[in-house]
Amino acid sequence: MKNIANFLFEAGMLKRTPRTGFQFLGSGTESVAEHIFRTSLIGYTLAQMDGEVDVSRVVMLCLFHDIPEARTGDLNYVNKKYCQVDEAKAVEDLAKTLPFGDDYRTMQTEFMTKQSREAQIAHDADQLEMILALKEYKDLGNRYADEWYPATFKRLQTDSARQLAETIWMTDSTRWWFDDDQEWWIKGRRDED
Repeated sequence: MKNIANFLFEAGMLKRTPRTGFQFLGSGTESVAEHIFRTSLIGYTLAQMDGEVDVSRVVMLCLFHDIPEARTGDLNYVNKKYCQVDEAKAVEDLAKTLPFGDDYRTMQTEFMTKQSREAQIAHDADQLEMILALKEYKDLGNRYADEWYPATFKRLQTDSARQLAETIWMTDSTRWWFDDDQEWWIKGRRDED
């Protein structure tokens, strides 16, 4: 039980582990845990849209894909040019302490090698999460988001992810809550006839 408790504390570290790429964008912050949460929802959505993959497997791959960053930290693309991280050792060191260590190790390998359709969809979810964040920051005036979008878009592997990315990029990120119901926004209520 102590190893399980330690694993859960380790997962909690991801709430305090920042995603480091935003420092280059010039605005925005996000923890690895926040990234994992939305990535998992995106993965579920993409898997449902696909209709032929194991939805639970996609969600599990998304949920566990960045767990090693509790040990390694988050390296952005600039960091990765110059720093070597032994992610395999981080995975192995955690896996050998867990009763589900073999499954954890298998998920990490599957995600990294992108051999399965589920792993490809999980990777797309990971990239779409970045595209959503970029669009949110673009809508708030970050002029660099437009420069980051094309490279992130090119990482997408499935047609549905590419279609969703294009829709995201054309959609105002505030429209889901700030609709055209002027009466509501002025009065805070609707007058019933």
